[in-house]
Amino acid sequence: MTQSVVVQVGQCGNQVGCRFWDLALREHAAVNKKGIYDEALSSFFRNVDTRSGDNGPDMYKGKICSLKARALLIDMEEGVVNEILQGPLRDVFDSKQLITDVSGSGNNWAVGHKMYGCQYRENIVEKLRKTAEHCDCLQCFFIIHSMGGGTGSGLGTFVLNLLEEEFPEVYRFVTSVYPSGEDDVITSPYNSVLAMKELNEHADCVLPIENESLFEIVNKIHQMINSGKLGSTVKQNSLVTSSAGSAKTLQEKPFDAMNNIVANLLLNLTSSARFEGSLNMDLNEISMNLVPFPRLHYLVSSLTPLYTLADVNVPSRRLDQMFSDAFSRDHQLIQADPKHSLYLACALLVRGNVQVSDLRRNIERLKPSLHFVSWNQEGWKTGLCSVPPVGHSHSLLALANNTCVKPTFIELKDRFMKLYKKKAHLHHYLQIDGMEQSCFSEAISSLSDLIEEYNELDATKDGPRIEPSRLKIAV
Repeated sequence: MTQSVVVQVGQCGNQVGCRFWDLALREHAAVNKKGIYDEALSSFFRNVDTRSGDNGPDMYKGKICSLKARALLIDMEEGVVNEILQGPLRDVFDSKQLITDVSGSGNNWAVGHKMYGCQYRENIVEKLRKTAEHCDCLQCFFIIHSMGGGTGSGLGTFVLNLLEEEFPEVYRFVTSVYPSGEDDVITSPYNSVLAMKELNEHADCVLPIENESLFEIVNKIHQMINSGKLGSTVKQNSLVTSSAGSAKTLQEKPFDAMNNIVANLLLNLTSSARFEGSLNMDLNEISMNLVPFPRLHYLVSSLTPLYTLADVNVPSRRLDQMFSDAFSRDHQLIQADPKHSLYLACALLVRGNVQVSDLRRNIERLKPSLHFVSWNQEGWKTGLCSVPPVGHSHSLLALANNTCVKPTFIELKDRFMKLYKKKAHLHHYLQIDGMEQSCFSEAISSLSDLIEEYNELDATKDGPRIEPSRLKIAV
C-alpha cells in the first residue's frame, strides 16, 4: 500500500481540506466496522498511540488508537485553521502539522511566494520531511489551493517548487480553484497568471476547478430538490454537497456545499489507492497515461451522480446514463466543452458494483461522439473500485486531458492584460523584495506558450485520420 500527503494552503485550501478529511473519515467508517487499522486507512491516516504523549509511536496493526491525518495545514491568516482546531476534526491534526501567521498575504502573490516563502522555507521543509518519514511508501503529494488570493497562489506554488526540490520522485497533484470573472479580488488575474507559470513548470497533474461551475452545480441540485419533479427520487440532503450526517454539528457555511464537491473529487480520485477493486488504478498511472506532453497536464474533471438518490437499488439503465452524464457540461467542475474539442486521453474511475463489460460497452457507445488525437485513438484508462461512496450504489469520475481548457486560460490572459496594460496595482507587487517586473512578463509569456501548444493540437482536429502504415510480415 502507498501513502499520500495532503498539503492545504490558504483559506480556500484549508476549507476544502477540512471537508475532505471529514468525508474521508465518514467513508472509511462506513466500510471499516470493526475499528481495525488497515491498509486502506494507512493511505491517508497514521494510527498513533497517544498514551505515551502527544506524538506517540505509530501502531501498524490492531485497533485504531488515534488517527492522525497525513497532512500539512498552511495559512498566513490563522482564522480558518483555528476554526478547524476548535471543530470536530481537532483530534485528527496536531500542532506539528500547522504553519500559520496572523497578517495574511493581502491578495498579493509576491507576499505569499517571495516574502512568506523565504521566511517559512525551513519550517515547511522540516514539517514536510517529518510527515514523509511517517510513510512507508510515499507516492503522492496533493496540494489544495486557490489561484486568486495571495497565500493560496503565492505560497501554494512556492510549496510546489519545494516539493520538486526535496522529493523529486514523488508525484505532485495540484487541485487549483480558479476565480470567476466576477471575482471580488481585483488582483486575482495577476495572482492566477503568476501561479500558472509555476504550475506549468513544477506540477505533474493539475485539476483546475472553477468557482462558477461549483456554484452552478449546487444551484441545480437545489432546484431539482425544490421543483418537486424529482422530489421522490432525490434526497433532501445530497451527500455530495451537504454535510448531513458528518461530524459537523455547526451550521453549514455558504461555501461548504461547493467545497464538498471538490472533496468528493479527491475521494474518488484516490479510491483505487485506498480500496480493493477488479481494475485498480494507481495514482502514477493517471500521470503516466493522461499526460503525453509535460506542460499539458491540466485535466478536466466531471463527477456523477451529483445528488443522492433515495432509492439506492438503481436500475442498470441509470448506469449508462451515468456515463453519458460524465461527458455532459452540467457535471464538469470547469466551464468547458470537451465534446467539441480534442481529447489527448481520458480516464474513467468507477466505484461500486460495476462490471468491466459495463465499462467497455459504454466506452464503445460514447467513442464515436468524441474527438481523440489521431495518434491516440485508444487513449482510455479505466479503474474499477468495488467500494462505492457513502449513500450511492456507484459513482464515476471522468478525467479528460482535453484542449477545452484553452478558453479558461485565454480568458485569464485577457483579464491579466487589461490590468497589466495600465500597470494597475503593479506597485504593490514590485515593492516586495525579489519581485521584479520581469516576473510578470515571464508569467504571461509562459501562459501564451501554453495556449499556443493547445492551438497547435486543435489545428489537427479536423485533419484526415491517416492510419499509420503497418509492417507487412511475409509468411
